[in-house]
Amino acid sequence: MSAIQISRPRPGEYSAYFDRYLGLLSDGDALEVLRTQVESTSALLLALPPQRGEHRYAPGKWSVKEVIGHVIDTERVFSYRALRFSRNDATPLPGFEQDEYVAHGRFDARTVQDLVGELRAERAASIALFEGMSDEMLSRRGVASGAELTVRAVPWIIAGHERHHVEILRERYLP
Repeated sequence: MSAIQISRPRPGEYSAYFDRYLGLLSDGDALEVLRTQVESTSALLLALPPQRGEHRYAPGKWSVKEVIGHVIDTERVFSYRALRFSRNDATPLPGFEQDEYVAHGRFDARTVQDLVGELRAERAASIALFEGMSDEMLSRRGVASGAELTVRAVPWIIAGHERHHVEILRERYLP
């Protein structure tokens, strides 16, 4: 466990769009949330019967495996944004088209176990990235998808985004 703690960002440190994700989380330390969350999400997914990974709750919706892949891709993109901004790179970063990423991700060709392994690896990398940051680095800002955010907001967005999709999985995909 690291000595750094990342407290909840204040309004103005991120786009109001992300309130929907941050609102799903309790106050505390973002790194601790990321650590415990990946364990509970992994356990949920690994308990699924293998054939459930390709389940879609409606035509045209992502499969369970595609949802997992989307969560991984999003964490990777947001961690990269945090890396750039923490290193004082002020270059505005573009958004990404989540549906295109999923369509070209080949997630249904993989096993849920393999995807969970990648999710855990990506989460470990994200945590290591944030653990190495100073308060000054966490307070730096950048622009992504046309909106400003601080580095401190990123781990909270990652955690809230995952929580959002886990809730959708529980409500619409899992028996």
